[in-house]
Amino acid sequence: MLKMFPVVSSHRLWWGGLQRRICLKQPVLSRQRFQHVHVRVGDRAELSRAFTQKDVVAFSELTGDVNPLHVNEDFAKDTKFGKTIVHGVLINGLISAVLGTKMPGPGCIFLSQEIKFPAPLYVGEVVVASAEVKRLKRSIAVIAVSCLVRESEKTVMEGWVHVMVPEAPKP
Repeated sequence: MLKMFPVVSSHRLWWGGLQRRICLKQPVLSRQRFQHVHVRVGDRAELSRAFTQKDVVAFSELTGDVNPLHVNEDFAKDTKFGKTIVHGVLINGLISAVLGTKMPGPGCIFLSQEIKFPAPLYVGEVVVASAEVKRLKRSIAVIAVSCLVRESEKTVMEGWVHVMVPEAPKP
């Protein structure tokens, strides 16, 4: 059974030359779960998924983004895409899943991102979301991210994210 502990941690970050202090108070898994979290430049992680039309509709309902390009096949067939496409933010959610569950893993904090969507992702295409640590500065990791369609190797999302890596527990 996993134990939950309330943890308060403080971190000082530098953005635009201004020091800001943030405090995080949230329940997290026992610190022992973080002992395996060690991030180095060159570390990589990935996951894959194919979104269904049901996934896209559920996302539309949750967010209110009911753009017919995503949910109406009749509308989408008359666009340059020819059929419905997956929301870009839904694709981006795969990157959040990679970062939060695989690398750096549980306890990391998503700070910022810069992404672009060079091609559409169609419902049913298997997409591989990947992340690779490019730089580390103290507890901040700069990570290159991308999402590619497995079959065609078409890039549907690419960019950079900054995450705060959880501190390794003291032995």
